[in-house]
Amino acid sequence: MADPRIGLVLGGGAARGVAHIAMLHALDDLGLKPAAIAGTSMGAIIGAGYAGGLSALDIRDRLISAFGTRSTVLTRLWQLRPRSFGEMFRSEGLGLGKLDAERMISAFVDDGIAATFDELKIPFTAVATDFYAGTEAHLRSGPLLKAIAASSALPGIFRPVVIDGRVMVDGGILNPVPVDALYANVDLLIAVDVVSFPEPREGQVGPSGFEAMLGSAQLMMQQLMMPKLERHRPDLLIRPPIHGFQAVDFLKTREIIEACDPFREEIKRKLSRLIEHPELRVIAPERPQLKLTNQG
Repeated sequence: MADPRIGLVLGGGAARGVAHIAMLHALDDLGLKPAAIAGTSMGAIIGAGYAGGLSALDIRDRLISAFGTRSTVLTRLWQLRPRSFGEMFRSEGLGLGKLDAERMISAFVDDGIAATFDELKIPFTAVATDFYAGTEAHLRSGPLLKAIAASSALPGIFRPVVIDGRVMVDGGILNPVPVDALYANVDLLIAVDVVSFPEPREGQVGPSGFEAMLGSAQLMMQQLMMPKLERHRPDLLIRPPIHGFQAVDFLKTREIIEACDPFREEIKRKLSRLIEHPELRVIAPERPQLKLTNQG
């Protein structure tokens, strides 16, 4: 039996997105490669690396290297300091929502991302939000780093990214788990949801201002996801065991990976069953076939 054409969708969730590694490990263990990948925010960053040819182990090692210790993170953040006195005070310099997402991602991924979409081994879509049009932007061509920066440009933290005159912000605002954004028709659709819900920290009465902002975004994302998952039901919806981890817990990258690693065996069992028993998959017209249009 020929392997099915697999569509892989990786959702946004900031540090929780590290849990996507379990899904990638399961695919690598089974010797499977997706026919197409779509991702939002952290899912776009990890998806772009995987589409470029990095293995799950490669991405795991790079994430641990980037976020393994506080000193490593601080060293990389130092690279984002204003490069001139003028930059410090001009309108797009420091301040709330003024960080440069492209420079931030570049500082942490080093050479882990291909230069352009054309260099990718697997068709890939980065989902961003066109701020002024109020619509999704499915980015599939041009500079890859700028596209995933646009997909990850969370308002209040990063300044928007301009692509072809369009002002882009985080894709999770409109499509946290972009099951409708694959640029290919697939036989088996897998979606990974790492948005979760805000959780209290032990001994803490309420969230900090930053946690409240991210937690509110999580709640809105959950409401956005429900109708999309109904309309484009995945054959396999994965929600990794990330309870207890916050969206800002990048310094717990190794812990998140270790917590989710045993879960990859369950993913492999479920995925193998769907491959061996195609009758268990969602069948059209229950899931409409995707339109092969390059929504810009």
